[in-house]
Amino acid sequence: MNKQPNSYDCFICGVKNVSGLHVEFYERHNDDSTPEIIAYFTGQDNHQGYPGRMHGGVITGILDETIGRAINIDAEDPIHPPIWGVTVEITVQFHQPVPLDVRLSAVGRITHERARFFEGTGELLLPDGEVAATAVGKYVKLALDDIAGIDPDELGWRVYD
Repeated sequence: MNKQPNSYDCFICGVKNVSGLHVEFYERHNDDSTPEIIAYFTGQDNHQGYPGRMHGGVITGILDETIGRAINIDAEDPIHPPIWGVTVEITVQFHQPVPLDVRLSAVGRITHERARFFEGTGELLLPDGEVAATAVGKYVKLALDDIAGIDPDELGWRVYD
């Protein structure tokens, strides 16, 4: 599996964000050749909603970024991808409580793509593989200059060990 880049300060993937999730993202290709993003992370006390449970907004953020990153699977230059996915709409369904302090995973993929937009789905998985939350999202394709006008290198956007 190819590892995708992280940044310095992003709440979801930022390696220097002390309150962040420090999610690691990888690309994988299933037997049916459907490319997916798989994310690994462990929720901490500062990601809590109810005691011992991950906050629903944090779960939504993880699923959002996991699906949104699918547009860059197999990007020729993962540090300077030509387009990024920006959320237009996301719907999340919560099926089970999500515990803290255990390694969790999320999976995202593109289900429909057009010239300017794409749609995708994702699941947040518990350690035993049970689905705790699902999401469906719509994203617009934008160049980073149209989003933030900053060089990815300044964001610390690179693959970390």
